[in-house]
Amino acid sequence: MRAIYSYGAALLIVIVLAIWLASGTLNIGGKGAGNGEKPVVSLIEKNGGPLTDAINNSGIDKKPSEAIDPTKTIAERVADSGNGASAAPRSVRIAVVEAKAEPITVDLRGRTKAKSTVSVLSQTTGTVQTVVVQKGQTVKPGDLLCTLDPGSRQTAVDQAKAAVDQAQTALNSNASLVSKGLAAQNSNLALQSALAGAQTALQNAQLELGRTQITSDVAGIVQDPLTTVGTVLAIGQPCATIVQPDPMLFTASVPEAQMKYARLGLSAKVTTVTGATAEGKVTYISPTADDATRSFPIEIELPNPGGQILNGITADASVEVGTAPVTILPQSDLTLDDKGVLGIRTVEAGNKVAFHAITILKDTRDGVWIVGLPPKINVITVGQEYVQPGQIVDAKTVDGEPAQS
Repeated sequence: MRAIYSYGAALLIVIVLAIWLASGTLNIGGKGAGNGEKPVVSLIEKNGGPLTDAINNSGIDKKPSEAIDPTKTIAERVADSGNGASAAPRSVRIAVVEAKAEPITVDLRGRTKAKSTVSVLSQTTGTVQTVVVQKGQTVKPGDLLCTLDPGSRQTAVDQAKAAVDQAQTALNSNASLVSKGLAAQNSNLALQSALAGAQTALQNAQLELGRTQITSDVAGIVQDPLTTVGTVLAIGQPCATIVQPDPMLFTASVPEAQMKYARLGLSAKVTTVTGATAEGKVTYISPTADDATRSFPIEIELPNPGGQILNGITADASVEVGTAPVTILPQSDLTLDDKGVLGIRTVEAGNKVAFHAITILKDTRDGVWIVGLPPKINVITVGQEYVQPGQIVDAKTVDGEPAQS
């Protein structure tokens, strides 16, 4: 039984192969293109027969010569197939996009920096007696920071006051004598000079005593270095350091390629890593590039009345450099030309395809910002990879409307 199945299967395979071979074409060379070709089945049934009828009814007798004429060139075959010059224009989809004026910004990354840090220095020599302030404390102009041991300075003031009183009494007594004719008129000159000298000495002594009270000349926040009680300060040594947080500066560097946009007075918005924001203006642009980075340091001054912006933290700035016509397109509309140049393909007058190289300003969630394109374009959104510049196309919008030249 198994042998019967095996022989039956083999016979079926032979019959199928015979039918397949019989459906082919026998090519007899040397008789020219299109000549010398005959069906294989004609060798078995010269005047037709059951095999010929079966093949004709099955439809497998289609000869290659009926699909492709061997007497024609490849170009002629392409033309006949509808893909040549006489072929219908390729269909593409377009979107009509108009440029619109958008504010152009340059993004920078830098850090904040206090506009000034003032060291309050001692103007005399003495031992620190008290420190009135603490680090982080906010002070105003005139607030006491620390005091020095006055030593003998108070005594010097008392002595200078006594000398002034003595000189004043002598001058008053001599004036009385002059009024009575008992003293010469010019005798007051020496006494007046002595009184002026005593008054000057008193002022100097009072100033020296006042130098033991060290006060702030500016408003700000106290930070290190801050002196300690018992420290001997010499003239010019700091009692405390005060940071002025208002205004605050944002410092960064502009790449040399973007220096064409930089100018003083440009508006900028600064956002710190802590979330604090402020708006200011560019107040300084370095005329010299950094040798290592080939970038130019700039400063943006920011109002900071409440001190929300801290000193020395990372921040980002967006500097408005003006406005320009911007075309916004999705990245899917971009393509490359044969030379690898990034651009877009558009449909111009006469439904001809054109290629435009592009300059991308920035990439956003809404699409890429492109400058330098015509104010209104018919950008190909579907089929741009299958057409070339100069080719005539059948361009329609997504809604089925034809392209407007």
